[in-house]
Amino acid sequence: MRIYSYIIDRLTLKTNEKFSKRILIYALGILCLGIAIFFTNHDARFYHKSIAVVTETKVIDKNKSVDSNHNKDIVFSQSIAAKVKNGAYKGKTLHLENTYSSSGAYNQEYVKGTELFVSVDRNLDSTLSGTIKGVKRDTQMVTVVGLFILTLLAIGKKQGFYSVISLVINIILLIGALNVYVLYNHVSLLAISSIAVVIFTIVSLLLVSGKQEKTYVSIISTLLGTFLSLLIAFVVIHLTDANGLRYEGMEFLTILPQKIFMSQILIGSLGAVMDIAITITSALYELYEKNKTITYRELIKSGKEIGGDIMGAMTNILFFSYISGTIPMILLFLKNGSPLGYTFSMNISLELIRALTGSIGIVLTIPITLYLSALFIYRKGKSL
Repeated sequence: MRIYSYIIDRLTLKTNEKFSKRILIYALGILCLGIAIFFTNHDARFYHKSIAVVTETKVIDKNKSVDSNHNKDIVFSQSIAAKVKNGAYKGKTLHLENTYSSSGAYNQEYVKGTELFVSVDRNLDSTLSGTIKGVKRDTQMVTVVGLFILTLLAIGKKQGFYSVISLVINIILLIGALNVYVLYNHVSLLAISSIAVVIFTIVSLLLVSGKQEKTYVSIISTLLGTFLSLLIAFVVIHLTDANGLRYEGMEFLTILPQKIFMSQILIGSLGAVMDIAITITSALYELYEKNKTITYRELIKSGKEIGGDIMGAMTNILFFSYISGTIPMILLFLKNGSPLGYTFSMNISLELIRALTGSIGIVLTIPITLYLSALFIYRKGKSL
């Protein structure tokens, strides 16, 4: 009984220690988030641009408007008093004007407490006036990012931490790849994107899954599925001479929109393909570890069942993710009297191709991952 009680006490002590460490880590995370929010609320001195906080607002004019398509809107003129928070005019009251509409399509109403980037002008009567350049949103950004990281760490723990590191590295790599293209225009954007995709895949999967066999299988499957789907999209677009694709939304660019579109397809397909590859690989390796007597055919059959279950869901996720971004523009076109067919062809054609290409990547990745995983699992001479 004494030994039993001792073991129970030791297990209870270890559990309490782990729980206490976890609570301490969470508390430190919340404390760091609080410090970051406090800092961004008081960081005006570190900005070169003038920042002012709104202290008083007043609507001085209001006009109703109706366009030729019977869309109704109300336009407001707003007088704003704001206190300058940094620079030579720190502490001074600044008078601003703002025009906004009830629809809020390209403007917004400013309320007391809103922090604004402004340009300051001194008037002849020594009063200050200025122009609004934008809204200071670093506090909101830090809050959202902080909550995202805390949630990821709380649920994913160690894997969540590696996911955060992977995300940060991938963002830096993406920014770096775009900067390389801007600095060296003679380099192909698709070539840069291809290199970036390879690095994204290797870094992400190694950090999240670690250096193990199933990670290497996932990396190979992801790259094969992604580049095969890109190849199919390229061949189809080339053979059809890109009929039905509307690149008007990219007409402001000084480079061929087709090059950008192919790079978008490549990077956009990567996420879904990577998710499919790691899911199926992990499932197959787990099945084999739990039952090492499972035959090759049984493993493939189980993998097909898993792939079939997640294929439909992932395809729909891709479709809704891409199409949802076009809803504001579709509504804008329709409310301005554009025909339904023209509206959808202008706004959905590119997004639909991205979604379909990603779906092709998903469908291709399932068998690639299945047979590649099985090949690695049974490669040591085990009977197939």
